[in-house]
Amino acid sequence: MPRHFLSTEDWSRAEISALLDDARLLRERPRQDRVSGKTAAFVFFNPSLRTRSSFQIGFSQLGGTPVVLDAAGTWPLEYVEGAVMDGEPEEHAKEAARVLSAYVDLIGIRAFPKFQDWEAERHDPLLSAFVEHASVPIVNMETIVHPCQELAMLMALQDTHGDLSGKTFTLTWTFHPKPLNTAVPNSALLAATKMGMNVRLLIPDEAYRLDPRFMEAGERFTEEAGTSLTVTTDIGEAYDGADAVYAKSWGRLDQIGLPMEQRLTPEDYRRFIVDEEKMALTNNATFSHCLPMRRNVKVTDAVADSPRSLIIEEAANRLHVQKAVMSQLLGAS
Repeated sequence: MPRHFLSTEDWSRAEISALLDDARLLRERPRQDRVSGKTAAFVFFNPSLRTRSSFQIGFSQLGGTPVVLDAAGTWPLEYVEGAVMDGEPEEHAKEAARVLSAYVDLIGIRAFPKFQDWEAERHDPLLSAFVEHASVPIVNMETIVHPCQELAMLMALQDTHGDLSGKTFTLTWTFHPKPLNTAVPNSALLAATKMGMNVRLLIPDEAYRLDPRFMEAGERFTEEAGTSLTVTTDIGEAYDGADAVYAKSWGRLDQIGLPMEQRLTPEDYRRFIVDEEKMALTNNATFSHCLPMRRNVKVTDAVADSPRSLIIEEAANRLHVQKAVMSQLLGAS
């Protein structure tokens, strides 16, 4: 069976380090004829800017042929086993995954949860269906986790901080007008704990804790590394002496399935914006965000545009780390 890149949880620290080392080689020499004659299908059930462009350009720079399939709103796909398909979907993932596997050497999937039934969605059913039925490697381009984004984050952090072991990483919730996917904070927590960082998760109240499967994995990784994972609602405690600050908005899991008007974020939580006052509490910390980023809502202009901001470096790294991942999956590292 092919190996897939679904989450950093499934890859060891040594394997992740090797991917990052290869990404740096690819940054120095972007065009390498590693996958000549191979084809990849990148299937987008949700729109994309950075993910779409970086995967398509990256596979081309490796010498392969990328095919981008826009499935957002145009290709409803069933994935439930035993489903009676008398609704909107006209095709099942069983056929889609096997047919694409007959055409290409690698498949990328971007499919956000619908936030209707978290108990089902937390198992990543569409991605899991492709993994079960495809006969080629699958890359997660963002579902309930976003592993490629967090490889790019780690690369930017290493470029600035060097060895990340023992560094303090503050993952802070920030305000947003509507509840967002938890994919990036899930992956940021997994990646930072796995790479030996002391992680502080700053949330406005206990209802914003991440899914237990990711919290438990983070605790397991910190136990293995001899580091710590703490959850706090105290802004000063979270920022005090931090080496890196990572910001992201996400919605409460216990409100999934409720009408949007019942899921509004309290205006008082705007105080969690990343600003100069909070960053002054840190150990001259770097700041980053996965983008897109609402300026002066999530972070002030002064922090986003400061010399310690890594937002552009992280985004640029998406190209390099994804090329390293695809090279590894296709045996072309």
